[in-house]
Amino acid sequence: MPVKNRIADLHEEVAAWRRDIHENPEILYETHRTSALVAEKLRGFGCDEVVTGIGRTGVVAVIRGKSDTQGRAIGLRADMDALPMQEQGDLPHASKIPGAMHACGHDGHTAMLLGAAKYLAETRNFDGSAVVIFQPAEEGGNGAEAMCKDGLMERFGIDEVYAIHNAPGIPVGTFALRAGPILASVDEFTIHLQGRGGHAAKPQETLDTTVMLSHLICALQTVVSRNIDPVLQGVLSVTSAETSSRAFNVIPDRAEIRGTIRTHSPEVRALIPKRLRAITKGVTDTFGGAAEVEFHLGVPVTINDATAAEHAQAAALSVAGAANCIEIPLGMGGEDFSFMLEARPGAMVRLGNGSSAGLHHPEYDFNDEAIPFGISWFAEMIEQRMPAS
Repeated sequence: MPVKNRIADLHEEVAAWRRDIHENPEILYETHRTSALVAEKLRGFGCDEVVTGIGRTGVVAVIRGKSDTQGRAIGLRADMDALPMQEQGDLPHASKIPGAMHACGHDGHTAMLLGAAKYLAETRNFDGSAVVIFQPAEEGGNGAEAMCKDGLMERFGIDEVYAIHNAPGIPVGTFALRAGPILASVDEFTIHLQGRGGHAAKPQETLDTTVMLSHLICALQTVVSRNIDPVLQGVLSVTSAETSSRAFNVIPDRAEIRGTIRTHSPEVRALIPKRLRAITKGVTDTFGGAAEVEFHLGVPVTINDATAAEHAQAAALSVAGAANCIEIPLGMGGEDFSFMLEARPGAMVRLGNGSSAGLHHPEYDFNDEAIPFGISWFAEMIEQRMPAS
């Protein structure tokens, strides 16, 4: 289906929705205005069921096809939340909310899925149920996990689930995807070191946490270089180190190290914390101190199901042609759509955003020229996976 006339006709209307959402960004689960706007439009489109409050502020709608002889349901997901950062630049639709900005294109994802919902509700040229999912809190709040814990997949009988994320640097109208891992797990750690402080002129009377901290930062670099199969990817980055004193003549009794762990392998994700704990204990035992290690498990590895990736590729080929479908390299960013992909087979594709500023940049803006391609891909996923009888 390249871009159908009806979808092309929706372009400006959907772009207006997108700019309105961009002007009014909301963070994490506080997507009250956006959720209300989405629910209102879905009801106006004539969706058969519209449910709010899934995963706190998520919205889900069901659009039933001309028949349901297959008894299948395909989920399509968009994220609604913005980032806690100040927008720069002079866009006419720039954020009106200080300290909040749609710097990742979730305004575009939401608008494209709304456009697809309008098209699917009008045409219903499929056999089964299209389930459109609008989630909050992708940016650090694990909103996808919250929706799954609220029974998203079971309640709406979802068999497969698909999503789009925009990609700056890739031409508009180009789709990029791959089977298997595409984005990394994202976990965080904090190490609290305890020693015995004292006068800097009498180090023999102390258990120096500054020395422990220094040795530990160096030792942790061996986790990736010496414990992980070189064929696999892993990152352990110490991003912050602080002690309890800033004085020149005081050896601090406490210190803290923070950092991030990222990998494309669930096995490596399980290994790194074990080695981090063991090395921390070894270093602190050596110097007579103690440590408490905390982990915050974020999003899992984002893994496209191999068969679902083929279906996503088929839809992209129908919309854009072989010349505009490419394989995307592995990335170390994270995406909480991974929770939905753990619950059901599915895939995420990247859609070119042209030569825009990068994601999470204060001058980023979603490219409205990508809208018809995104709507078309969403619609094609439904019509190809559940063809009308």
